[in-house]
Amino acid sequence: MKKSKPFDNRLFLSHVGAGRAIKVYQKKRRIFSQGDPADSLFYVQEGKVKLTVVSQKGKEAVVAILGPGDFFGEGCLAGQMRRMSTATGMSVCSVMRLEKEAVLQVLRAQPSFSEFFLHHLLSRNIKIEEDLVDQLFNSSEKRLARVLLLLANVGKDGKPEPVMTKISQEMLAEMVGTTRSRVSFFMNKFRSLGFIEYNGGLYVHSSLLNVVLHD
Repeated sequence: MKKSKPFDNRLFLSHVGAGRAIKVYQKKRRIFSQGDPADSLFYVQEGKVKLTVVSQKGKEAVVAILGPGDFFGEGCLAGQMRRMSTATGMSVCSVMRLEKEAVLQVLRAQPSFSEFFLHHLLSRNIKIEEDLVDQLFNSSEKRLARVLLLLANVGKDGKPEPVMTKISQEMLAEMVGTTRSRVSFFMNKFRSLGFIEYNGGLYVHSSLLNVVLHD
């Protein structure tokens, strides 16, 4: 009896198929808006995506910066009827849209995909808890250092990467929960200490960890 091939998660998330479509979004192009019907899940193939929320008083806050390999919009699988945030391309990005029913079907039928997706959910939950602790107990300087380290993927493969081109200090201030003037002050301090550098873009060195770990 011929054995069937094991389910390939990466292949599934890289090719169009039933309930799956790929679209390229230009920089600053909205993928969905806060309040839109929540009927699908998204997966970032290439580029960066920003998630923002707007309060009833019109104040906007950045809640997440996503990159290749990240899912978003997963609230639809838990009965969420409307989008709780707005998703916008921060660069040219390739995003797969997966219909809710198509995702539920593969979750039921393919244990390997269920495990893969569960890992994503747990990782996202850990990140949310870390962000909450960061906001409650750490100074704005430490929070900024942590955001820069996360954006540059320092610690993931031991090799710092450029954060991204043209990330504004206003956006960093929104993510950290402080003012632009404070961000500017700390960025100048980090640069003078050799923790970051500008060389056609913003680069972060692993030595910036000293700010996060120092009591």
